Parts: sequence; structure tokens; C-alpha cells
Amino acid sequence: MKKGYLANGLFGLGDRLVNELVAKEIRASLPGVDLYVPQENAAINDKMAYADSLLIASADIEALKESDFLVAVIDGVEIDSGVAAEIGAFSMLDRPIYALYTDTRQQGRENTKKIEALIADGTENQFMYRNLFVIGLIKQNGVIVSSIEELGRALRN
Repeated sequence: MKKGYLANGLFGLGDRLVNELVAKEIRASLPGVDLYVPQENAAINDKMAYADSLLIASADIEALKESDFLVAVIDGVEIDSGVAAEIGAFSMLDRPIYALYTDTRQQGRENTKKIEALIADGTENQFMYRNLFVIGLIKQNGVIVSSIEELGRALRN
């Protein structure tokens, strides 16, 4: 049975809803998968209870070590710091990483006006920046997809 890990922020409603959608797609694409979703781990994420940093790190590192693949959501103004750390830790295992990056500013890359504006004035950046170290870690053993449906296809392949 395949084991996977879903990395994303989990404190805001938007992130929790995205996690539910992504987890549903992963489970549909890989029937029987044992998927670790940190927000589903009440032992460390029930905010009415107490879990210290060592317990959280231990639980998540153990789940990463046991996983055959990582799905990381890299949306947001910046990649969530916890997600970046999970990508870094998981990359050391040389196992597949599937990054989901849905930002609509990826569209229109062939529009020469956008490129010309960027060349003329660096503040006219029509595109999002992702940390290149983190992107490199993903690309070493994985792929970046731009939709939940594309993620499902990548996982099935």
C-alpha cells in the first residue's frame, strides 16, 4: 500500500478547504492510499489541546519518513514556511514530490507585453516568484502541476 503526505498550511479556512479537496483527489486517484494529512492528526493539531514544537516536529518527520511520496501545495504570497520545511526534509529521501501551484498569474507567459514590461521595469512583474531553492528540491524528484485534476493525473502515472 502506498503512503503519502499532504503538506499545506492548515490554520485558515481556505487552506483547510483546499486540503480537503486535494486529499479527496489523492484518495480517489490512488485507491487504498494511506494519506497523512496533518490537519487530520488531532493529537498535534487540536488547538484546544497542547502539543509543543518537539511533538509536532516528531509526528510530522515520522510521517514524512514513512511516506512514499509528498504532495505539497505551494500557493500563497510565499510558500508556507512549514511546507517549505517539509519539502526540504522529504527531498533528502529521494522520493517523488508533487507540488500543486494554482496561482493564475502563471497564465499568459507567452504574452510579450508582460515580458517587455518586466524588462523595462522590474516592479512591473506580472508573475509570481517562488523560492528557487525550494523549486529546485521539488524538480529534483518531482513535478509541479497547476490544478487538482492535473495532480490526480500525475499521481496515477
